[in-house]
Amino acid sequence: MKRKTIILIIMVGIVLLTGGFFFFLFFTGKMGEQVLAKVNGEKITLDQFNKEIARVEEPYRGILSEDPGKLLDSMIVKTLILQEAKKQGPIPTVKTYKNNTTESLSSEASLIAELMKKKFPSPPEVKREEVEAFYSTFKDQMEGKPLSQMAPMIEQFIRETKQQEEMGRFIEDLRKTAKIEIHQDRLKKITAIPPESNTEEDFKKAITGGKPVLVDFGSNSCIPCRQMRPILKEVGKEYAGKASVLVIDVYKYQRLASDYGVQLIPTLIFFDSKGKEVFRHMGAMDKEKIVVKLKEMGVGS
Repeated sequence: MKRKTIILIIMVGIVLLTGGFFFFLFFTGKMGEQVLAKVNGEKITLDQFNKEIARVEEPYRGILSEDPGKLLDSMIVKTLILQEAKKQGPIPTVKTYKNNTTESLSSEASLIAELMKKKFPSPPEVKREEVEAFYSTFKDQMEGKPLSQMAPMIEQFIRETKQQEEMGRFIEDLRKTAKIEIHQDRLKKITAIPPESNTEEDFKKAITGGKPVLVDFGSNSCIPCRQMRPILKEVGKEYAGKASVLVIDVYKYQRLASDYGVQLIPTLIFFDSKGKEVFRHMGAMDKEKIVVKLKEMGVGS
């Protein structure tokens, strides 16, 4: 009886261990190989996505985490271009010399470079009339510089614009003939929650609250705005009870931004204790300069 019990326990243990092992393989494999998109049958997995986003520096990484569709789309475009490049022929070998040996650089980079040479063998032509028309349209922004001086820069700008347009048309043609599947539900699950911003009600309450107010009119998708966030958070903590520090998303509250004439983001506006604007700064602002301005307004730390 005891022997049968022991054998039964061993068998149950083996089943549990085996089942646990396969469950572990299934679960970890499922997570790593979870497909976010397919491009003509080729998979783009969550693991590939995570490796790609890890290469991006903050604050842009945070922005992409909140809108992962943008990064996924760039990965789809890269996959389309590589698929097209592979149709053109064998992988070219790019030679480098290291320790007296010949090595091959990234095959993907080599493939793309070769394809671009074939598709766009020469830079777009820029006619003199195009340069003159551009100069005439934007003459007021040329700081009084003559056409002869500005022509090379204008020509380069027009050429780069045409190159981007050609590339855009090429990619759009690839999309038209491709079968692209995106798993929106999985994309939604990995979408990060964006940082909180203040509401219009918060703004009105602060302006009439009897204390100085610093308002950052910006956006979560703006790089300089995101760089300002930790600075504003520090200032808000240090001056808690003495001044209010708010962040207003101009895309959520367009009318409010328009009422205060915000044309560039970020725009920082300082209000005194009576709600009157006393200073504004367009663009990012150092913490030290913010503190100096608050002290000038009589706000003590």
